[in-house]
Amino acid sequence: MKQLLTGGLVWRSDHTFTENCPVLIGDGSILAVGATCDAYTPDQIADISGMTVLPGLVDVHTHGRAGYDFNDATEEQMRLMQKDYARHGVTSVMATLASDTQEGWLRSIRAIEACGYEGIHFEGRYLNSAKKGAHAAHLLASLDPDELKKCLAAVHLPCHVSAALELDKDGSFSRKAIEMGATLGIGHTAATAEEARTAISRGATSFTHLFNAMPPLHHREGGAVAVALNGGGYGEIIADGVHICPDMVRLAYRCLGVDHTVLITDSMAGTGCPDGEYSIAGMPVIVKNGRALTTDGVIAGSTLNLWDGVKNLMSFADASLADAIACATLNPARMVGIDGTVGSIDAGKRADLLLVNAETELCRVMRCGEWI
Repeated sequence: MKQLLTGGLVWRSDHTFTENCPVLIGDGSILAVGATCDAYTPDQIADISGMTVLPGLVDVHTHGRAGYDFNDATEEQMRLMQKDYARHGVTSVMATLASDTQEGWLRSIRAIEACGYEGIHFEGRYLNSAKKGAHAAHLLASLDPDELKKCLAAVHLPCHVSAALELDKDGSFSRKAIEMGATLGIGHTAATAEEARTAISRGATSFTHLFNAMPPLHHREGGAVAVALNGGGYGEIIADGVHICPDMVRLAYRCLGVDHTVLITDSMAGTGCPDGEYSIAGMPVIVKNGRALTTDGVIAGSTLNLWDGVKNLMSFADASLADAIACATLNPARMVGIDGTVGSIDAGKRADLLLVNAETELCRVMRCGEWI
C-alpha cells in the first residue's frame, strides 16, 4: 500500500530543506518527492508536521554492535545486529571485517550476504604491521592480488578494501581491487605523502579512520594525513571525541569540506551494551566508561552511535544539520558506490527515512518502507 507523508521539513541532497514537502512511499521505495496529483484515502496519509525528514544513516565502517562482531557472528546474530542498527537510525551498513584468516573471511561473507547487508568493508590482513592497532599481528598478510581476487570473487555485494597501499609496490593489488569492482581506502598505513599520492593515482579514493593508525601530521613530512587534508579524497572521521579530539575534528571538516567528510563509527561488539569484556575479531577488548581498549591499552574501535556522531560534528565543527547529515548519508554512500540506492531522499531510492524533532532527537525510523 502506498503511504504519503505530509507536512514534514524534508532534507534534499543539495543540503537544503523543503517545508511541507510530501514524500510518497510504495513497495519499499520512494516514489515521489514534492507535489503529487494522486488522491489518497485518510489511512494512506501520515501527517508528520513538526518533524524533520532525513535519509537513513549509512555506516560504511562498523565491526558490530549489540554484543556481536561480524567476524564471528552467526546469521541469527547478524540479523539481530541489523535490527539494532536500524533502531538507532542506521539503515545501511557496510559490514566491516577485521583481520582474520582467508577462510574465516569467506565464512563471514556467506553469513553477511544471507542477511541482506548493503556491502562488505575489508579492513584487515593487508595492513602495515607498524600501524596494526588492535589487529592481531599473526593475521596480517602481504598485499597479494590473487588472495584478494579470491575474497572479492566470493562477494556479490559492493566491496570496500582498506589497505596499507604503500606496501603495494607494483600497484598490482590496487589494480586487482579496481578490476573486481571494489573501492579502495588507504588505512593502517605508514605512507609518506608521496606514497599516498601514488595510491590515489592508482585508484584509492578514501582515507580509513583519518588520523588513526597513520603517522601524525608533521611539518617536514605530512604523510597520508596532509594528502587527505589537501583534498586527496574522502576522509573517514570517528567523531566521538576519543579517537579524534574536537579541535582536530573541526580542522578536518574545514579542510575536507562538507562533500568529502564521511562520518563513521568503527563500532565494535560492545556498542549499545554495558561496560564489560568483549572482543573484536577474536582479540579481547575491555569497554570501560564507553571506551573500548585491548588488554594492552590500544583503542579497539568505538561504542559510538552514528546519530551521536552527526550531533557531535554539529557541536565540534559548527556544522549545520543540513551539512552534517550529508556526512553520514550521501557522502559515505558515494564513497563506496551505493548512492544509486541509498543516501538521499529522491524518487527511485529505497525508502529509508528518519524523523527528527526540533531538539534533534531521533523519533522514528523507516527502513525499506516499513516503520521500525
